[in-house]
Amino acid sequence: MSKARVLVVDDDRAVGLVLASLLKQAGYESHHVASGEDALAALASRAIDVVISDVRMPGMDGMELLGEVKQRTPDVPVLLLTAHGSVPLAVEAMKAGAAEFLLKPFDRDEVLFTVEKALATNARVAARPPDAPVRGEGQVLGDSDAMRETIARLKKAAPTVATVLLRGESGTGKEVAARTLHGWSPRHAGPFVAVHCAALPDNLLESELFGYEKGAFTGATQRKPGRVELAQGGTLFLDEIGDISPAVQVKLLRLLQEKEFQRLGGTSAEKVDVRFVAATHRDLEAMVEDGTFREDLFYRLNVVPVWMPPLRERGDDVALLANRFCAELADQNGRAGLRFAADGIAALRAHDWPGNVRELQNLVERLVVFAEGDAIRASDVERELGARSARNGRPSGSPAPIDAGTLDAHRVEAEKGAIRDALARAQGNRTQAARLLGISRRTLYNKLAELGLE
Repeated sequence: MSKARVLVVDDDRAVGLVLASLLKQAGYESHHVASGEDALAALASRAIDVVISDVRMPGMDGMELLGEVKQRTPDVPVLLLTAHGSVPLAVEAMKAGAAEFLLKPFDRDEVLFTVEKALATNARVAARPPDAPVRGEGQVLGDSDAMRETIARLKKAAPTVATVLLRGESGTGKEVAARTLHGWSPRHAGPFVAVHCAALPDNLLESELFGYEKGAFTGATQRKPGRVELAQGGTLFLDEIGDISPAVQVKLLRLLQEKEFQRLGGTSAEKVDVRFVAATHRDLEAMVEDGTFREDLFYRLNVVPVWMPPLRERGDDVALLANRFCAELADQNGRAGLRFAADGIAALRAHDWPGNVRELQNLVERLVVFAEGDAIRASDVERELGARSARNGRPSGSPAPIDAGTLDAHRVEAEKGAIRDALARAQGNRTQAARLLGISRRTLYNKLAELGLE
């Protein structure tokens, strides 16, 4: 897999080079330019995955660059960086489509977590840019019987301020549904602010949600608004809500009950006018039963439950989504006019899609890159599915069959036991479990897939 490309835009050469170097050390391919004009030239000449831009620059400033990027390459997330942060400026930036608003001097971990989140968001919604206008429901979500029922519930909930809880397997399009709900609501002119709860450890998640005052902790040299504050007048989307710790659950409950919050290091409560939408693939009822998720918070979130059906139950949508992804991704990859042949669509419909819409989108992008000729045929689909799924004759992600008495068998069982124990001690929080095991969160996710524990 190629490295993600990050473009750093800052007229202060020292700051730009330090930030670019930090990103390279973290494994990204980074490039620094000193002006908005140079940034647009770079975007026109190479594929860029994320832009990090200073706000105050001579000539084209960061806000102007943001507008140009959203117009020219709307799927590329833009993170704005400034030493002159203020709530109005941050709100303006989020409304204009910024993926994040960071303050100088920047914190290394916060920058890297923010870039990771931006990349994750980009991969999920590449087929529909965050600020694109909401279109007819068949184009946005699907046209199968299962999706019609889901869309009807979204339309019923949209005009209200009721909290919506989106349920369903990973990859079913819960964030697209949340954005659609926002677009259909009276708050559509306000910001849509997403927080991906599983991407951050507790200390960063809390500051991400609620912001902090100057001096709240070492390195807090200025006040920073949180995502709750930035969502004022709009919608706050809390993705993977089932992964938050008990400590954050308490503070989130107060936010939902009282419509107020307190910044880290603050002494006064701040009122907020926000519509809440949450999403999870977890069985929250079971988590309530075993004490890992607060019952009162569950009922506050579960006011309007909306289930996102898995793609295997949406056979009629496979062709619709595949053709849409193909048209858009072919344009982006210089293969305009590429289409699916009838047998290619039939091959897609025969697959069970354990990764749901996200898996379909990723496969279509691979097919766009590797398909021969002007049509994607069944042989192309079967080749790419086989290349990904076959590993010594077994499905991808499942553990290799091994004799129960071998050393490998004992190692696998020991790893499974250690991971289960860490997850239990961390009350299901995978970030905390990874920390207890002394491995990265990415390594833990890989191990869960490899050992069949997902």
